[in-house]
Amino acid sequence: MRRRATLLQRMHIDGVLLVLLLMLACGSLFVLYSAGGKNVDLLLKQASSFGIGMGAMFVIAQLEPRFMARWVPLGYLVVVGLLVAVEFVGYTAMGATRWISIPGVIRFQPSEFMKIIMPMTIAWYLSARALPPSLKHTLISLALIVVPFVLILKQPDLGTSLLVLVSGAFVLFIAGLRWHWIAGAVAALVPIAVAMWYFVLHNYQKQRVHTFLDPESDPLGTGWNIIQSKAAIGSGGVFGKGWLLGTQSHLDFLPESHTDFIIAVLAEEFGLVGVCLLLLIYLLLIARGLMITVQAQTLFGKLLAGALTMTFFVYVFINIGMVSGLLPVVGVPLPFISFGGTSLVTLLSGFGVLMSVHTHRKWIAQV
Repeated sequence: MRRRATLLQRMHIDGVLLVLLLMLACGSLFVLYSAGGKNVDLLLKQASSFGIGMGAMFVIAQLEPRFMARWVPLGYLVVVGLLVAVEFVGYTAMGATRWISIPGVIRFQPSEFMKIIMPMTIAWYLSARALPPSLKHTLISLALIVVPFVLILKQPDLGTSLLVLVSGAFVLFIAGLRWHWIAGAVAALVPIAVAMWYFVLHNYQKQRVHTFLDPESDPLGTGWNIIQSKAAIGSGGVFGKGWLLGTQSHLDFLPESHTDFIIAVLAEEFGLVGVCLLLLIYLLLIARGLMITVQAQTLFGKLLAGALTMTFFVYVFINIGMVSGLLPVVGVPLPFISFGGTSLVTLLSGFGVLMSVHTHRKWIAQV
């Protein structure tokens, strides 16, 4: 049966994803105004980032997946080069060197771009080879993942490095990685974790683990963030205190209220109902991404769409887990809600890739 492509499909925009993303954009600005202490400048910067991100999403959606695959190796080398440049000329803030700053022009975080480039690179490499991947191709894929992982970990940025690692690992998993290899990797996590504890993690990162296990051990120090976050979430109840009426953020008890811990502000002001509505939108985004994965007509598109969707899930899971005390704090913002320019543009670019995979299928015009 012949089908006519809709206007949005001819524009290579997925209507379902677009509506859900616009809902998150509006909700983000609404919550950020309160979380940021009614700071209009903060609101305008976030709105500008949304505009830039939407523009990037639209442009990327026009590119055919095979065109992306052709340029992925160069993109990988460029971003790795930028990560190396951070080591020498990076901009340092809050004890971390993660940014490249061009005075008077822009300041950006190269590691954010790797969240998209990494799954694209592994999908490009494996899609041209027989699946499930052989030991040789698995090891080469792991080498491609480890290089940026180590560079980002040295900045230090544990949260982003883990997301990059996960985004590449998901491609291997979707490609049919053998189960006994997966079991071996899981078994190796214990000695790897011990080695990282003694030789890789910084003191403040170790302290985060201690705080996760016992926040009350230092309630006025490292345990302050998670204690105040739990207090904000619990005080919201079912329906919340109301917009702009949250006490934890407005009285400055809750640190990083407009970035990593913004969902605590949302929970305090809009309660369980508000959090459930946000989770529902996230769930619909993930479900749509998985549907696009199933319907993808090329192996490259299928591997890429699946990895981007599952990485987005991990993104949400880690932030909500750490804010609620279920996971250690690793500095991962809440997608589309937390304030942050580079992260926002990267996320929207990732959804542009999903739209490209979905809308560049063979639509046959009705005659």
